[in-house]
Amino acid sequence: MEFGIIGTAGIARKSVLPAIDASEHAVGAVASRDLERARAFADEFDIPRSYGAYGELLEDGGIDAVYIPLPNTAHAEWTIRAADAGLDVLCEKPLAVDADQARDVAARCEDRGVTLMEAFMYRYHPRTERAIELAREELADVRSVSAAFKFPLFGDPDNVRLDPDLAGGSLMDVGCYAVSAARQFLGEPDRVYAHTHDSRAVGVDTELAGILEYHDGASARIASGFDTQKVQRCRVEAANGWLEVEDAFDAPLEEPLELEYRIDGRHAVETFDPVDHYRLQVERFADYVESGARPRTDADEAVANMRVIDALYESAERGELRALP
Repeated sequence: MEFGIIGTAGIARKSVLPAIDASEHAVGAVASRDLERARAFADEFDIPRSYGAYGELLEDGGIDAVYIPLPNTAHAEWTIRAADAGLDVLCEKPLAVDADQARDVAARCEDRGVTLMEAFMYRYHPRTERAIELAREELADVRSVSAAFKFPLFGDPDNVRLDPDLAGGSLMDVGCYAVSAARQFLGEPDRVYAHTHDSRAVGVDTELAGILEYHDGASARIASGFDTQKVQRCRVEAANGWLEVEDAFDAPLEEPLELEYRIDGRHAVETFDPVDHYRLQVERFADYVESGARPRTDADEAVANMRVIDALYESAERGELRALP
């Protein structure tokens, strides 16, 4: 598969482009709103073609699919435009700015018959797969999940994560992982409550704490933020045990990872060899395209995650418990 990359964001440079290069696939073209930036990016990574407009890349007959690492507000537009060009799409999370927009994107991709996959790379890591397997097959009656993703974002006031016009904020940037994790273990909540804080007075949540409530009394606690040191943790507690992972989401690529659990009195720590989950994501995307199967992180999954995110923001704004629509 030959990819076109729409945008030159850091996630593309640092993680996804090297993952594509390490796979059996390739990057054939890159586009930026600045031609010189596109050319410099192409020269750095030996990409054969570069464009000074995103739309020009979509007309490149040599590419099979696009990867979209643009700011959040641009995901829906360029996913739709790529679908209209008949190209399969791997789009960075979140797919859209809200659930309604995500539904529109899903419908267009379905209508055009293209594969759409949201780039939640952690879902393709073997440790994540194993944790979900343990929870489904061995943990009895999961009662609570705690998931947090925080990191320090200081010294860069122009960062897109701090721009409300680009759908910034900690929940949209990293809290979406915590929401996703809670949903993998507990399913879709009935009600949510959230508190946010804007420590920079820029119009986005730099900290968020939320509760997801379920009809059977189970609950999840999620947290995200830009104001503390790095935290990436997920813990699942059930009637007969628990499991816990550190570095749960953007895990180190060159270090072994552990999954610790105690189930029915049996304590274990499983170790997973270093693996590039970005590469696994790319390879799985290509497999989905070839087979025609729906991705694990497909449009329906994106819509479901955004429903919870929307409700959390509504709760924080109104200061009250919000039922999911």
